[in-house]
Amino acid sequence: MSSKPRILVTRRWPAAVEQVLAERFDLTLNEGDVPMTVEALADALRTYDAVLPTVSDRLPAALFAGGGLRAKILGNYGVGYNHIDTAAAKAAGVVVTNTPGVLTDCTADIAMTLLLAVARRAGEGERQVRAREWSGWRPTHMIGGKVTGKTLGIIGFGRIGKAMAKRCHFGFDMDVVFYNRSRIDPTEASRFGARQLDTVEDVLKVADFVSLHCPGGGENRHLINAERLALMKKGAYLVNTARGDVIDEPALIAALENGVIRGAGLDVFEAEPNVPERLRGLENVVLLPHLGSATEETRVAMGMKVVDNVTAFFDGREPPDRVA
Repeated sequence: MSSKPRILVTRRWPAAVEQVLAERFDLTLNEGDVPMTVEALADALRTYDAVLPTVSDRLPAALFAGGGLRAKILGNYGVGYNHIDTAAAKAAGVVVTNTPGVLTDCTADIAMTLLLAVARRAGEGERQVRAREWSGWRPTHMIGGKVTGKTLGIIGFGRIGKAMAKRCHFGFDMDVVFYNRSRIDPTEASRFGARQLDTVEDVLKVADFVSLHCPGGGENRHLINAERLALMKKGAYLVNTARGDVIDEPALIAALENGVIRGAGLDVFEAEPNVPERLRGLENVVLLPHLGSATEETRVAMGMKVVDNVTAFFDGREPPDRVA
């Protein structure tokens, strides 16, 4: 690269990644680390050669309309890219990449954390201890649901879904069933102790725990709605580490309030960082601030994937993780 491309990073990234970006490109950082406005993002697309967004940024079709774009690539920091109108980007001649693979285990670990925490009422218990409201052990105190030997239902059997199946089947002796849009070879599924069912409904009806691992947006928006929640067992739990819009949030709140299901564990929300007051007020839900990939190793690896994608693009090579 003779003259360094101008690149904007929309949020602060791990220092090790920012250092590499600064060495290779003419880099601008969002020093304040606050979410950029739609207007600022639109301006960035006309000012920089590359924009490196995160899940907290929204890039709808309107941002790519009207011409005058300087940016030729969006190096998305994350696996999911439903916050980007990829069709509009492609039509405007803007390449979109993501960071698959590197956050699989850590996201599955958070899903497992939520499953155990909501079943064993860990959030409630910790709040009680911190509030000095615990009066001591007693046989009927804070009884939760058993995990070992129960049935796990997975929606979306990609990398993270498989990693979750592996943890639950081999770690907790759980029977694992799943729904996936495409057929998975039964031999491949059996490697994770899992078997495929034909519909989402089939999974919901038999599972004691349902864990969501499908992409957000499009046909998956509100995949879990009031009708499907009603199909779940009364004592079942729902875990979501995928995208917030996969669940109809008001329907879930009603289901939790009315005992349609027993509990939920959520790492993602429809309008992050806004979490509905009614949801925050419930004891039978564990709420985490989108921590799925939040380990030092994973966040650095994600950043280096973006570096590789953008470097390849400006070197005239095909980015390894191009999605549009």
